[in-house]
Amino acid sequence: MIKSAVGHEQAHHWETSVAPMLVVAGVLFLVVFGFIGWFSYHSALMAIVSAGIGVPLLLAGIAKWTGEGLTHKPLVEGLSPMALSIFIVSEIFIFLSLFAAYWTMRLSAGADWPPVGTPKEFNLVLPLIMTVILVTSSLTYHVAEVKLEQNNLSGFRGWVFISILLGLLFLGCTVYEYQHLMHQKFTPSTNAYSTAFYSITGFHASHVLIGLGVFLAVLLAAMRGLTNKYLAFCAGLYWHFVDIVWFFVATQIYYW
Repeated sequence: MIKSAVGHEQAHHWETSVAPMLVVAGVLFLVVFGFIGWFSYHSALMAIVSAGIGVPLLLAGIAKWTGEGLTHKPLVEGLSPMALSIFIVSEIFIFLSLFAAYWTMRLSAGADWPPVGTPKEFNLVLPLIMTVILVTSSLTYHVAEVKLEQNNLSGFRGWVFISILLGLLFLGCTVYEYQHLMHQKFTPSTNAYSTAFYSITGFHASHVLIGLGVFLAVLLAAMRGLTNKYLAFCAGLYWHFVDIVWFFVATQIYYW
């Protein structure tokens, strides 16, 4: 029970949601079990089953979380941007741990880098193209936010849709690159560099996928006339974070 300033007692109100658990379970099945099944056990069936379970869970979690953000009035107005900032800080430390492991391995190797098994002609143009795509997607989403501030809902929907297309194009480049490298027998188990390469780029790609899921949920809601400025801002903040991280991924993994 909570007592108000005028002395009246008010029942304490708890807000609960299964959405975070659905998202975590989806990522667990899709990324962890799927990768283990494909790369460790070389089981296409395990990877397909894991993806079949993980994708619906992830999409359901994102959809429910977004729906709650659009339909539920927050107890504390404007809390979500601060909460997301704390979440992003935790994500930064995860990426830093991956980079620290890579830097230690890279510096220890010295002149023996890259290790045996790495393709001699590594495509260094594709990362530049992917960088342009991702930066452009951040710019288009910024335009979408401006349109939302102007109460131009149709413009907001259009620019969010363009941002989604650019994000899909970025993921398409990642899939193309993975297929090309694996065709050259450069797999996560080839050497230390391949393990770091697929771990870091794959982890980043998973963040792009989640960001696209949020964008899609925001777009579908906007098509029904539902918008929330805090949700739209947080979606953009998360996407810009993913964009910034890519600069570190590209410069360290591809060019160093």
